[in-house]
Amino acid sequence: MTAISSPEAWVDLHTHSTASDGTLTPAAVIDAAKAAGLAAIALTDHDTGNGLHEAADRAALVGLRFVPGIEISAEYPPPGTLHILGYFIDPDSPALEAMSRILLEGRNARNPRIIQRLNELGCAVSMDQVRAIAQRGTAASGAVVVGRPHIAQALVDAGCVATTKQAFDVYLGVGGAAYFDKERLTPRQAIDCIHRTGGLAVLAHPVQLRALNHAALGHIISNLKDIGLDGIEVWHSDHRPQDSELFMQLARRYRLIPTGGSDFHGHNKPGIDLGLAGGKVRVSMQVLEDLQERRRASEESISKHRGSCVGPARF
Repeated sequence: MTAISSPEAWVDLHTHSTASDGTLTPAAVIDAAKAAGLAAIALTDHDTGNGLHEAADRAALVGLRFVPGIEISAEYPPPGTLHILGYFIDPDSPALEAMSRILLEGRNARNPRIIQRLNELGCAVSMDQVRAIAQRGTAASGAVVVGRPHIAQALVDAGCVATTKQAFDVYLGVGGAAYFDKERLTPRQAIDCIHRTGGLAVLAHPVQLRALNHAALGHIISNLKDIGLDGIEVWHSDHRPQDSELFMQLARRYRLIPTGGSDFHGHNKPGIDLGLAGGKVRVSMQVLEDLQERRRASEESISKHRGSCVGPARF
C-alpha cells in the first residue's frame, strides 16, 4: 500500500543525522534527499533538535521544503518500544531545550554502565572510543547524542561482533547481555512536551509496540489519542503492506493524520534508503499537506500550551 498522489512530489518524514545516531550530517541528509528527488524532508533526531538549524539552512539553499522534528522514546513495557515523533517543533523553544537536556542526561548516565558491563563480558571498548565514533563528521553540526548505535560500532571495531545488528542482538537490545534502560518521559509527558514546542505528536513505527493483537493495538492508540496524539506513522521501513493497511484503518478510526518515512540512519541502518519505506513505498506530498493543515487547525490550542517542559524527575 502506498501514499501516492503525484509522481513528482515525494517526502520523507522520518530521518536521522549525526546530531543523534545517523551517519550523515544534517546538511548531508538534506543533500541526499535532494539527490533522491524528494520535495520535502523532516529531520527527526533522537531527543535533540541540535541539527535542525543546519538542516533548515541547507534546505533553504537547495530549495527543499523542510520540517523541523524530533523523535522521543517514551515509557512502555518491554519487549515493545514506544517512540513519539514531533513535527513543526520550534528549534529555539525553551521547552525543547529543557526536554532534550533531561533526556540526554538519562542517556549519558546509561552509556557508562553499558560500557562497564561490556568490559566485564570481555569486550574491550571505552567511552572515549564511543564518543570518537559519535563525533565523526560532526564539525558543522556541533553536539551529538551518544547512544547505543555508536556503542554497537565500537563493538564492531573491537572485533567483538561482526555487525552492528549482531551487537544489538547479543549485547545492546532489550534483553541483551549489556542492556540497561534509560530515563524516559511518560507518553503523556512526551506528547505534552512536543505540543509545548509548537509541534504535532505522531506515533512512530507502531509495529514496534509489539501489541499482542489488533484489539490491544487499538486500545493503545485510543489511549494515546485521548492524551493528545495527532497522527500515526502508517508507512515505515519496518511495516509490511498489511501493517500499513491496518495502521491506516486505525488512523481513520481515531481521526489521526497518517504519516510516513524511511527512518533513514545512513550506514547505521543498512538497506534503508531516503524516501523509501521498506524499499517499496513512497510517501506523497499530500501527507505533509494534511499534517500542515492539522497544525494550522491546532495552532490556537498549541499556542495556549506553549511554555516550559520538564522531565519525569521534575513532575
